[in-house]
Amino acid sequence: MTDTTAAPKKHLAPLPKLLLDLGPLLLFFFANSWGGIYFATGAFMVATLVTLAISYYLIRRFPVMPIVTAVIVMVFGALTLWLHNDTFIKLKPTIIYVIFAVVLLAGLATGRPLFKIVLDGALHLKEEGWKKLTVNWSVFFLAMAVVNEFVWRSFTTDQWVAFKTFGFLPITLLFAFSQAPIMLKYAEKEPGAKS
Repeated sequence: MTDTTAAPKKHLAPLPKLLLDLGPLLLFFFANSWGGIYFATGAFMVATLVTLAISYYLIRRFPVMPIVTAVIVMVFGALTLWLHNDTFIKLKPTIIYVIFAVVLLAGLATGRPLFKIVLDGALHLKEEGWKKLTVNWSVFFLAMAVVNEFVWRSFTTDQWVAFKTFGFLPITLLFAFSQAPIMLKYAEKEPGAKS
């Protein structure tokens, strides 16, 4: 008799995940300092694909958010290089943030907690907790889209690159930490976990 129970999904530990998220951003910043925005865009595209491959090697699957991000990086990076216009790579964060917000809000409107999919099983919450997190993150993503638009339109390319590298990530981490009380309040045990 064969065992039909699915093997539990592997998840990246927080430190490797942070390194994989930070790697392309730091490379983008240093490549921009060394060779300018177009060189940095190419380096960022390659680094994004490399981190995706490393992620797959470590957990044997592609999580949703890195795939969506990689597709947008490739499209907007290619447009930046092909048309030799850095507006496209500057728009990339705005587009990603708006897509995430719209998808999360659409899921909320249709009664499907898409945030569970986005977090790829890393959290187990009661439905009310998923709803609150979805609303909070949707508003946050829309606010970050506005911030990105303001920064790239108001400052130099080098200043935008620095803010993208050293501004967005700390802001996102602080916001994520601010959501801890909701996650604790509505936490549920992982399905199949022993009491």
